[in-house]
Order: sequence, then structure tokens, then C-alpha cells
Amino acid sequence: MTSGVQGITETDIANYLANTPGFFERHAELLGSVQLTSPHGQRAVSLQERQMEMLRDKIRGLEGKIIEMIRYGQDNVSIADRLHRWTRTLMLVAQPADLPGVLVRELMHQFMIPQAGIRVWGAAAGFATHDFAQPVGDDIKLFAGSLSLPYCGVNSGFEAAQWLAEPTGAKSMTMIPLRADAAESTPTAAFGMLVLASPDPTRYTADMGTEFLARIGEIAGAALSRLLPVRG
Repeated sequence: MTSGVQGITETDIANYLANTPGFFERHAELLGSVQLTSPHGQRAVSLQERQMEMLRDKIRGLEGKIIEMIRYGQDNVSIADRLHRWTRTLMLVAQPADLPGVLVRELMHQFMIPQAGIRVWGAAAGFATHDFAQPVGDDIKLFAGSLSLPYCGVNSGFEAAQWLAEPTGAKSMTMIPLRADAAESTPTAAFGMLVLASPDPTRYTADMGTEFLARIGEIAGAALSRLLPVRG
């Protein structure tokens, strides 16, 4: 808005006051006479009271952010504890053939996952009779080898859903490739796949973060590498 003497604008006045900190010291009576509208109603308040209301609003906003940060911190600690317990359980498994069953069972228990399944197609011949080593199609092997990150989304009839106890109950899924070396992402590096599923179609979605799921895959791949043939 342009008004006043010689075209002085509100911006000019604001800049003057911002660059002249001693103005209100020399004109302290103005602070008591300025009346503003309260943001919490139509009543008039003094400049000091308006400043106090602004500070209280800012403090409330900061308190909300601090509470949110504390909640996230507590959630992260809880997740880290459960991941630690799961990893420790895997390390205590004496027989390699028991690893897939323990891995799936404890993962479901620790993270409250409704369904989970696993296949290892690169296992040594001595494990061929176990459920986890049953044959899978070439398409699923190629799909696992193509994944640089876990897949998350709706179950659109994936073969991997048949590894679950109740395939029809899997509305959303995540499929995590298993590799002995997490840094090796060639198509042939994947020797298996871990599948987590839920009847909730929104539990695993395409836009969700996959960093934690990738860590699950890295730990599972390292543990299950005991099932692979010994390289000469």
C-alpha cells in the first residue's frame, strides 16, 4: 500500500524500524498505545500481549515437534531391539537346515507379520528335500535378481504368494531378494527370496521406505549363505 508523505510505503516504514533499533527506546509510549487484533478472537490487544501470544504459539509448535521426535526415537529404539533379538536368534541356530524356519518364525513374532515365506534355490544338494528348497519358476529367479531394493505393493498373483500358508489372505506383500554379498547385485547373485505378507492392502505400498526391509534382507542373506554349496 502506498500512502503518506512523499510516497512512503509500509515496506519503507518496516525497513526503517528494523534498521533503527533505538526508535522504540526513544518512543516507548508508542508500545503501550499500539492495539492489534488477537489471532484467537476479534478483541483488541496490546503489542506486548500480541507478542506473548505469538511466543506461546511458537512454543506450542516446538513442544509438538519435540514430542514427535521423542516418539520417533522410542519407536526406533524398539525396532532396533527387535532386530537385535532376531539377529541373535539366527546366530544361535546350530543346524543350517533349521535356519529358514527359525528366520521366518522369529521374524513374524518380533515384527508382528501375519504371514511370511521363503525359498532358497541355490541351496546345496543335501537340503533338496526341505520345503525351503522346493523348485521355483525361472520368472521368480529373474525377478529376484532384478531387484536392487525390496518390492512392496499389492499381491497381483505373484508365484511367491504360494509359499505362504494362506495365499489368498495376502493382499499386500514385500519380496526381498537374498544375496550372500549385499554389495553384489548381479542377476545371478540372488539365491533366494523372503516374502512378507499382510491381509491389509496398505501395509506394504509402493511408496513406503525400504531401507529397513533391505537390512532384513542383508541379515537373512548372510545367515542363509550357510545353505549354499561350499566353493572350492
